[in-house]
Amino acid sequence: MNDTFAGWLQVLVLVVALALSFRPLGDYMAHILTTTRHLWAERLIYKAGGVHGDADQKWSVYLRSVLAFSLVSVLFLYAFLRLQNHLLLSVGMQAVPPDQSFNTAASFVTNTNWQSYSGESAIGHLVQMAGLAVQNFVSAAMGIAVVAALVRGFTRKKTDQLGNFWVDLTRIVVRLLLPVSLVFAIVLVAAGTVQNFHGVNDIITISGGHQRLTGGPVASQEAIKEFGTNGGGLYNANSAHPFESPNAFTNLIEIYLLLVISFSLPRTFGKMVGDHRQGYAIVAVMALIWAASVAIVTANELHSVSSAAGHAAGGMMEGKEARFGIWSSALFAVSTTLTSCGAVNSFHDSYTPGGGGMTIFNMMLGEIAPGGTGSGLYGILILAIVAVFVAGLMVGRTPEYLGKKLRGQEMKYASLYILTTPAVVLTGAGLAMAFPDERAAMLNSGPHGFSEVLYAFTSAANNNGSAFAGLSVNTVWYNTTLGLAMIVGRFLPMVFVLALAGSLAQQQPVPVTAGTLPTHRPQFVGLLTGVVLIVVGLTYFPALALGPVAESLEGLR
Repeated sequence: MNDTFAGWLQVLVLVVALALSFRPLGDYMAHILTTTRHLWAERLIYKAGGVHGDADQKWSVYLRSVLAFSLVSVLFLYAFLRLQNHLLLSVGMQAVPPDQSFNTAASFVTNTNWQSYSGESAIGHLVQMAGLAVQNFVSAAMGIAVVAALVRGFTRKKTDQLGNFWVDLTRIVVRLLLPVSLVFAIVLVAAGTVQNFHGVNDIITISGGHQRLTGGPVASQEAIKEFGTNGGGLYNANSAHPFESPNAFTNLIEIYLLLVISFSLPRTFGKMVGDHRQGYAIVAVMALIWAASVAIVTANELHSVSSAAGHAAGGMMEGKEARFGIWSSALFAVSTTLTSCGAVNSFHDSYTPGGGGMTIFNMMLGEIAPGGTGSGLYGILILAIVAVFVAGLMVGRTPEYLGKKLRGQEMKYASLYILTTPAVVLTGAGLAMAFPDERAAMLNSGPHGFSEVLYAFTSAANNNGSAFAGLSVNTVWYNTTLGLAMIVGRFLPMVFVLALAGSLAQQQPVPVTAGTLPTHRPQFVGLLTGVVLIVVGLTYFPALALGPVAESLEGLR
């Protein structure tokens, strides 16, 4: 009973904190993305980069800026990882192998933060701070910049200009991500999270044994890791490690951080398009899906006990931190798989078939409830366009969304966006199952083993980064294919988003008529939720049937 009360209390506290943040943070982000005033620090950055702060870019130029910046970032981070043994503060870490360096560089630049290494035994402090942590900031800012360009496509008319990527990127980092991360890093340090430059220490345990523990700049990276929905930890156990999250308070703070930007961006969207009701409709869909997922995973982990130990513990405690228990573990698992955040505080491979299957399904939704920083909002806006188009077909009129007609060109971009990630996931998982060596990397056979492979490619292609585990992914094949899945899953959808934004911006807005579908009412919330579930269900159900569904049916025999 006490665990149940504590579980409900933490959910209530989290919801209240997110609700209180929704308006001020959403309005502040709208201000950042619309103001014409440049701070002195921003002007210095523009001058150093040769950027004209008041110049706008076409969608194609905006896209080239995104891709060029990302390419340089991958090359820089790859070199950093390969040369880390020659750098300061390497704390004895050796150069990362080539395939793993590619995988890690692709992972952090794409906001995936998939880790095929143990951070405490592979990455030095300088690479953590000047390499990985930097990408935590800029990759998160890139997602917000791209969705800002899409929203401008709705608000602008008869133009091919969508803003300036370099200005958007700089403002988001300087005005939002840096200051908030600094504040919460201090909060985490005060609550017990480690922050130092210690190397490897030989610790004598209570029982008289020896354990090697690595210190590091943990709290500073922990804050942006969650706030930017990145997820890469300094330790293999990630947020289950007491150095990263020492108690229930820091655990709740981390969950709040990984949700707050994405849940507040619909307010930004509503303010930028001049109709707050549009933002309320979008956040309502996000909240419905998130709440349903929390309920399903928690119920499965509490009640689907298959052993005497499970009954004695009051639920499935295998793979879960005793400090957090089932409620906090399930809440974290749902929140991290519904955002593009790879952080974990429990072992998802040990979840029940229903609970583990739900974490896979969360990522398959495209991480839109609320999704990653920026990517969640542009993902659900694409699905909103599809929902409006479906409604238009049913009544036999040209669909319109926020005053813009959804013609064949716009629907092609939306369709290509929706098809990209499933194609990457299913192709990658299919190839892994087709090759004997890659099948041998599964530590479990049958449906659960397939679920491990499916989870890995779903996580990579959706830029989530969390791992089901139970799969030996530190091989040349997996490092390479998962790295490619991250790159394609991140940047190809961005191509379609920016192309769609450019197409919308060139239109002349059409007036609202009696036949215009209201996209701010509960009916549209229901329609959009249905489109989300049906599109994902039709796309992934065969694969889910071979994995989590088959495993659940096995347990009923």
